[in-house]
Amino acid sequence: MNNSISGVRSSYNLWAGQYDTNLNKTRDLEAVVLRTALHGLSFGQGLEMGCGTGKNTSWLMEVCDSLTAIDFSEEMLAVARQRIPKGRVRFLQADILDTWPVEDAGFDLITFSLVLEHVEDLNEIFRKASMALKPGGMFYVGELHPFRQYSGSKARFETEDGLHVVTCFTHHISDFFTAARSNGFEEMEINEYFDDYNRNLVPRILCIKGRKRGSHFGGTSPEDQTLQAL
Repeated sequence: MNNSISGVRSSYNLWAGQYDTNLNKTRDLEAVVLRTALHGLSFGQGLEMGCGTGKNTSWLMEVCDSLTAIDFSEEMLAVARQRIPKGRVRFLQADILDTWPVEDAGFDLITFSLVLEHVEDLNEIFRKASMALKPGGMFYVGELHPFRQYSGSKARFETEDGLHVVTCFTHHISDFFTAARSNGFEEMEINEYFDDYNRNLVPRILCIKGRKRGSHFGGTSPEDQTLQAL
């Protein structure tokens, strides 16, 4: 494991006990974004990469017939397991940079919520996502908007020793699109979300979703399913 990833794991282990209770506009808005982006859809097999404390897991298990939730922080996973009824979700501890402990072409949905800012090589992640998804399967990405990163914003939290900043990498919007398209994704869709619905502010969350090239899975959606930025 490289030093940056080891440092990120240590940071999230330290953050786990207060992650759900700290004031965190990015965490809270991304939870709304996920529910908006996938509203009205249903999936067979779901894969949540970077489930953390399970802040989105309980909702995802309602729209997926079965759900696998993966995180590399043992302390974050411990909180998630306490939150979710036993047996409803398969929790696994694994590093997103290592081989994913899942079957190829086994999933209809993969989600990444506030995860990819900690990963330097997006192409490798989208390559693995393409391998794990069935043809026509969907991916969802919700990230701190790069416009925020340009001004120095990144994942951070207070500790008894002061402010703790988590290792992050800046990815431009084009980086996500290039990595996704290079690995067989299409029907790309982008939305930006703002604090307090105020579009005069710098957007806080970038949302991108798309599908793996191939036949569509058997999910359902309402008529005229269109994402609207908050």
